[in-house]
Amino acid sequence: MRDKLEIVAETGFQFYGKMTASISHEIKNVLAIINENAGLLEDLALMAGLKKVSLTVMKQVGRADAIIKNMNRLGHLVDEPFTNVDLSDILELLAALSGRFASMRGVTVALKPGESSLTLNTSAFFLMNLLWLCLDFAMDAAGEDKTVELAASKTGAGIQVFFKGLGPLPEAPLKPFPAEPEQGLCELLGARLDIENGNREIVVTIAADIDSP
Repeated sequence: MRDKLEIVAETGFQFYGKMTASISHEIKNVLAIINENAGLLEDLALMAGLKKVSLTVMKQVGRADAIIKNMNRLGHLVDEPFTNVDLSDILELLAALSGRFASMRGVTVALKPGESSLTLNTSAFFLMNLLWLCLDFAMDAAGEDKTVELAASKTGAGIQVFFKGLGPLPEAPLKPFPAEPEQGLCELLGARLDIENGNREIVVTIAADIDSP
């Protein structure tokens, strides 16, 4: 069996690559729209439609700026191996990064406002990775209304993150969950992952403070 740290590192960089590739894809789409509309400006310079085209260009520039900011936030998660993390910020970024994946599945990711102070001393990058793997599974297992709700609250030993809105889960799924990557990340983060079929949700319990190696 492979060393758990090797599994965690491998799945971490796979997650990073998948997210940055998706972000780059979105930026390319935005720039293509900008380029197309910019080409029309010359033809429409003297026509009434100029204002509409200009507004479209401005909207897409704003969209590109937001996407790049999310990419920047993701990149900064690896700045420090262990640091104080605001879980609300992590969940907000997770919801933003998952937008394209949710859209392709016809799923809505709804972020429920949490408590004012949800701070952890942990690895921001690997925490994001673990939560992404849970959300990825939850989107595939979403119930009839196709909405996955993200929520978080304090618990005795730390913080719990909830992925709600799952449909009935098969007893023997084609893709095991949690598998080695999730288990390795939980061990690294001092976390526990539970699937509660009765409540149709995934619950991740994360230690409020872990010791860096």
